[in-house]
Amino acid sequence: MYEKHFNLAIAPFNLNPDPRFLYVTEPVREALATLAYGVNKRKGFVLLTGDVGTGKTTLLNVFMQWLSKHSAATAFVFNPQMGPDEFLDFIMADFGVDCHSTMKSRRLYLLNEWLLKRHAAGKPVVLVVDEAQRLTEEMLEELRLLTNLETPTHKLLQIILSGQVELDSILTRPSMRQLRQRITLRCKTVPLTSRQTVEYIAQRIHIAGGNYQDIFDPAAAELVFNYSHGIVRIINLLCEQALIGAFCDNEKRVTSKQVQFAAREMDFIEPKSPAENGENRPANSFEPIQEGTR
Repeated sequence: MYEKHFNLAIAPFNLNPDPRFLYVTEPVREALATLAYGVNKRKGFVLLTGDVGTGKTTLLNVFMQWLSKHSAATAFVFNPQMGPDEFLDFIMADFGVDCHSTMKSRRLYLLNEWLLKRHAAGKPVVLVVDEAQRLTEEMLEELRLLTNLETPTHKLLQIILSGQVELDSILTRPSMRQLRQRITLRCKTVPLTSRQTVEYIAQRIHIAGGNYQDIFDPAAAELVFNYSHGIVRIINLLCEQALIGAFCDNEKRVTSKQVQFAAREMDFIEPKSPAENGENRPANSFEPIQEGTR
């Protein structure tokens, strides 16, 4: 709607987890390297956690692209609220393993045979479970048992559990101790700092074909950080609404006025001062994931 007004090729702040827009900070780089290391070394379970809206799904989509380039077979569970039979049926269908039997024993047998063939060919198999904090204890136990599909030296199935910070608490339960002991690698996503927020906004506008300095007033970007506390989903919401506001006001540049109006419309609390928010680690430019590194 507003793209032509700002000379943009596409809308820069859509909420879709588009890999093109991944902003790579040091924690993101570490997470990608950890995921790659876990798959390369056949570690079994890898855990990715982070607060709501900190970019876990976008990061996973980038990692899925990396897996595709490395001949990995993948299954992506985006809604884990299924029973064990439904879950097994879903992942086998996503992996492309044909099974016309409804018997769990038969399905597991065929899955194991397929995994062994993939292993013999040197091609990894990765199951990614998003929103894993919604998994029941029964389903978490089913996933643990799937890692029993192994050779004497390697796990045949690599499982990435991605979820909100509540997942960490779930895994500390005494009933989860067996699964917890199998999680060999952990990584996290974190909110952006003030400087990173500015760079994030600038990068997305650049990818969309625009010039950040022409479109965003520095004070407006600072205000976006103060309202969002560095949560990328909230940054996107505020920037999208602020651009629409500037378009409706027939202004070529987003100012604090549009950001404040957008925040009020979405019932965001009044921002803290920059000093109260503090700073995290600086951002880094993107580098390809190196196999066998962490």
